[in-house]
Amino acid sequence: MFTSDPEQYLNTRFWFQGATLHPSRLPTDPDVRSPTHSCHVCPIRHFFEEILYYSVGRYTLKKTVVFGLLLAFQAGPVTAQTAEWSDLERITIFANGMVFDALAAGPEDGEPVLLLHGFPQTGYTFRHQLRALATAGFRAVAPNQRGYSTGARPLEIGEYRMGKLVGDVAAIASALDMREFHLVGHDWGGAVAWVVAARLSDRVKTLTVLSTPHFGALGAASRDPSTDQGQRSSYFADFAAPDSQDRFLANNARWLRTALQNSGATPADIEVYLETLGNREALGAALNWYRALLSPQTSASPFGSPPATSASSAPPTLYVWGARDQSFGRAAAEATAEFVRGPYQFVELPRNGHWLPEAAADTVTTLLLEHIGGSR
Repeated sequence: MFTSDPEQYLNTRFWFQGATLHPSRLPTDPDVRSPTHSCHVCPIRHFFEEILYYSVGRYTLKKTVVFGLLLAFQAGPVTAQTAEWSDLERITIFANGMVFDALAAGPEDGEPVLLLHGFPQTGYTFRHQLRALATAGFRAVAPNQRGYSTGARPLEIGEYRMGKLVGDVAAIASALDMREFHLVGHDWGGAVAWVVAARLSDRVKTLTVLSTPHFGALGAASRDPSTDQGQRSSYFADFAAPDSQDRFLANNARWLRTALQNSGATPADIEVYLETLGNREALGAALNWYRALLSPQTSASPFGSPPATSASSAPPTLYVWGARDQSFGRAAAEATAEFVRGPYQFVELPRNGHWLPEAAADTVTTLLLEHIGGSR
């Protein structure tokens, strides 16, 4: 999710204030508008997207000749990195009046799994899990979230508040005909996943969160002077600064490349991420998640209070934390159990840090398959 030392992240008022959720009304779909609304895109791609949006509506479009044309205009020259994920489907999802790019794998009629990435990554971070889930018979989809997808990139900072992000997940699931689904989140995606599971407990069959503690536990730890969570999170305001994207992209994106390298990404993986985030517009939109959370218009506790869910209505939850995570300390990780209703499993990986989907791919995949497989 965060920091110039990519192992340190998360320092927001919502963590510091120990803000929690309240099952308030989710944002409804805005008036139907062009999928490229408020976005600057290639005019030719815009032309095709306009035709597709108004003729297909919010339905998922994939494996069609026209979609192939869209990819051709969007992707540009084929690079050596393409081969690493050529086995994964690249799909487009029309949801919440926007267009989300996503990677998918598995049979169309497989039990659905939705995977939410963090910063500074994309759905590509779950490539290992997507393949394993597909082999196990699940239908797994990892969307590039708001700001990361070209067609889902509003200009206003207020459009990146948590309510909007949660609304996107609900709309994406509905667009994919996922009445019920397993939910996985890492980093910022984990923060969103905690909220989605609380607000949509009747739709989320299981919850798996990697690295990110429950916001209530993180807020309490941040305020506790006996822990170092406040120090761990101190970089957050720097990420929200107006010029952060320019600094992170300076010198051939040196900061961004270093952050991705430290996450365990290979040089080829880094180029894949930079295809999405290696420009000012995309990186600025991704950083708007931080700016929205720290904006003057956001309350000190932007998520309200936690829902009083009973054990029977809360989804079974798996929380995986790396003991070497420089962003989230042990106090917040262990206290997460106090904020979970229903079946709960906490797994500590003593030799791992923050970047679990890639750096601990085999272990995470095994734990994930055991967790969601047990609900079948």
